[in-house]
Amino acid sequence: MSAMTQSDLAQSNALFNNYGPRALQMVRGEGVFLYDDAGKQYLDFTAGIAVCNLGHADKGLAEVIAKQAGTLLHTSNLFLIPGQVALAQKLADLARLAEDAKVMFVNSGTEANEAALKLVRKYHASVVGKARTKVLSLPNAFHGRTMGALSLTPKAAYHEGFTPLVPDCVTPETLADVLTAIDEDVAACIVEVVQGEAGVYPLATDYLQALANRLHEVGALLIVDEVQTGVGRTGSFFAYEQVGVQPDIITLAKGLGNGVPVGAVIARASVAAAFSPGSHGSTFGGNPLAMAASNYVVDTVTAKGFLDGVCQVSIALEQVLRRYFTNVSGRGMMWGFDVADANTFAKQAMEQGLLVTKCSATRIRIVPPLILQEAHVERFERIVQKLA
Repeated sequence: MSAMTQSDLAQSNALFNNYGPRALQMVRGEGVFLYDDAGKQYLDFTAGIAVCNLGHADKGLAEVIAKQAGTLLHTSNLFLIPGQVALAQKLADLARLAEDAKVMFVNSGTEANEAALKLVRKYHASVVGKARTKVLSLPNAFHGRTMGALSLTPKAAYHEGFTPLVPDCVTPETLADVLTAIDEDVAACIVEVVQGEAGVYPLATDYLQALANRLHEVGALLIVDEVQTGVGRTGSFFAYEQVGVQPDIITLAKGLGNGVPVGAVIARASVAAAFSPGSHGSTFGGNPLAMAASNYVVDTVTAKGFLDGVCQVSIALEQVLRRYFTNVSGRGMMWGFDVADANTFAKQAMEQGLLVTKCSATRIRIVPPLILQEAHVERFERIVQKLA
């Protein structure tokens, strides 16, 4: 089927309007570039919202997907899937938790966070033997759009029309208040090492360590949401590696499949043991196609020198950002900065062949593919010189 024209798109009534109008229609990608239906090239600093860590149309990944599609797409979790076994061991080894790790596969980040919430409740009820249901999240957090994850995402606009939310999901008013709220009634706290949707703000290392220590003092669990920060996005495979905390549960998605929907929950073995047969499941989670893609992605990102390259190029990217913008914050290939008007900036950037996303009325986020090179950073600078 040929690409729809802009006129066709404007007249289409079959789609929900939950994304609002979308002016661009992308038809092809190559590396760090996207191409629209008119053939215009764009430097893609959105990466499918921090998903396409290996960029677009990676040849090796395309071959892996084609081979798997010609072999076996789906069986369900009624059967053992070899790709799950292989990927679970890789993720468990990379997580380096305080005890052996176990892994479960789902389809997205919000699903991973939903599963983590269920796991927390089941762990306290069936393993510890004392029910705890209160889960804390941090101010400005974002954990997803499904009911449980939404209940831990303290943005009033996202809640409108969907209340009442899941009970006992609590977001104290300040970061300090989160620490004082942790007591023997708290089951867990979920955190992002870098708060992405809030504007790409890394949390202080000493704060995260204090939070982890306090949770463990009272027997509560630490869930680290690595949905956006994981799979090398911040320069290490997991962002929490850089701040010296030990999670009990890790949630993962986005970059894990480079565009193939997949998510994962990684947990200490004693925590994972709370899920007995029938406790939780997913029809599509971890199917052969998703596992083939994800094994390739993880092998590529963990190959010798790959993350060193990410860190090196990120230095050049940060230098450019600090030359032209204020309130620059982030890590690796994940940055935010202030502008006078984010809508205007994003529109003008698009016209100049650069794709970025807005976080708020005055904040822009960039999450380019991890394969970004210094030549691409130079091109980025030539564009932002015209906009800053």
